[in-house]
Amino acid sequence: MSNKDNAIQQFRDYRSKMNERILSADNKSIKRLYSLDTLTYEAGALSVKTKEMMGLVSSMVLRCDDCVKYHLEKCYEQGVTTDEIFEIFSVANLVGGTIVIPHTRRAVEYWDLLISEK
Repeated sequence: MSNKDNAIQQFRDYRSKMNERILSADNKSIKRLYSLDTLTYEAGALSVKTKEMMGLVSSMVLRCDDCVKYHLEKCYEQGVTTDEIFEIFSVANLVGGTIVIPHTRRAVEYWDLLISEK
């Protein structure tokens, strides 16, 4: 497994392992929050693709690198193009200010890993 594949798989494995651990605590509030998160990103008046792009902007503005990676993967799965990704980054940097630039760097790095994963 190459370093790029390893970085992607490490993120996926850790997220999955910790979600299982958290949900195994059987806390009603946390389970409901996770359920609400899942339901929110389902297709409705807005497409899943649109919601994931919105999630990516929000995650960048809030400066959550794990969230950025997650939404980058979802955007990739939804067929978001690299040109669209850079427009998303533009919106995030405008809304969030220059403090978002380091997160944009890491987001570009992770996006490049995702598109080279094929």
